[in-house]
Amino acid sequence: MRDRISAALKDAMLAKDRLRTCTVRLMLAAIKDRDIALRSEDGAGGLDDAGIIALLAKMVKQREESAATYETAGRMELAETERAEIGVIKDFLPKPLSADEVEAAIRKALAETRASSIRDMGKVMGVLKAQYAGRMDFGAAGGRVKAALG
Repeated sequence: MRDRISAALKDAMLAKDRLRTCTVRLMLAAIKDRDIALRSEDGAGGLDDAGIIALLAKMVKQREESAATYETAGRMELAETERAEIGVIKDFLPKPLSADEVEAAIRKALAETRASSIRDMGKVMGVLKAQYAGRMDFGAAGGRVKAALG
């Protein structure tokens, strides 16, 4: 994943794509910051691919919130910039699951954990997060799991 992002930075620089270059640099900086934080916490190495995907998903969510705030304030040019950055970041994220795939994943996780009540929701969500990081909206999935268990 790191190699792919680094290669994308070089390509964007060669293409003189200012937006893509700046966004990919922000991504690499965020990854490096998280690596440093992890090293100081436990002395281990940096982020793995799953950690990078989670970090990029978080960056997308932050930009979506910023774009909504800018739109509310009437700053459409800033909202458009945020949305353009979202597009660049999403290029590096795995393809999100369809609604049918999410339902199938939830059914599989319910069967795998043998969940029978709402108290088992944490187990089910843990399985989903481990297997589908960056590919599923866990807020929406949580509601579906709750409905299935409730």
